[in-house]
Amino acid sequence: MVAASFLLLVYLPANDAFLPDPAERDYLRLLPFLPKGIFYTLMVTLLGSLSAIVVGFLVGLGKLYLGPLARTVLSIYTEVLRGVPLLVLLFYIYYALGEFFHMPALLAAVIGFGLCYGAYMADVFRAGIESVPREQGEAARSLGMTPIQALFQIVLPQAMRTLIPAIGNQTLGMLKDTSLVSVLAISDILRVGNEHATKHFNYFETYTYVALTYLLLTLLMSRLVLHMEQRYRSPA
Repeated sequence: MVAASFLLLVYLPANDAFLPDPAERDYLRLLPFLPKGIFYTLMVTLLGSLSAIVVGFLVGLGKLYLGPLARTVLSIYTEVLRGVPLLVLLFYIYYALGEFFHMPALLAAVIGFGLCYGAYMADVFRAGIESVPREQGEAARSLGMTPIQALFQIVLPQAMRTLIPAIGNQTLGMLKDTSLVSVLAISDILRVGNEHATKHFNYFETYTYVALTYLLLTLLMSRLVLHMEQRYRSPA
């Protein structure tokens, strides 16, 4: 209800701005291009989130079960990636490393998001696994399970109640941060809107619709995350 009211408050003044000069403020021209921008935004979000989950899971396990040297290396990785701004990391991967390894802009964006958010998700997985009592894994191994079986069949299913909200929040943040990939010439929502605004000089209307599009996607994804949380919290 609050979100709907906010959308209405934002849309009405923008709609008034459309009325005075339709020839110069034809905001409807933007609408056919938005699906393309939404596609690339969701593509980067999906692939980046999957890669971040894989990286975070492996690094989190390494911090828990590997030796001191490996844990030190992984800790350095997380500290470095957390300390480097995501935009700088995208520039470094695409332009700096691009001098030695040519890669598509979409691949560079996915790698950048995977490495950056993977550093945050590493501690998410580590904390989630540690939230399950150690006795659970020990009991599973005493029943003949291997450590891998105990992890995937006993520990992780119980940790999901803790992991899903945190992973969902990281994914929501990633969805908003995908606006940064416009600097790599990826036709996401922001770049499509920016090209339209530069061509037609209707900045207020265009960026209003860009903001509303991001807001709508974020609200839909937050509802999906909430549904998954409730599903895992409900008794079996």
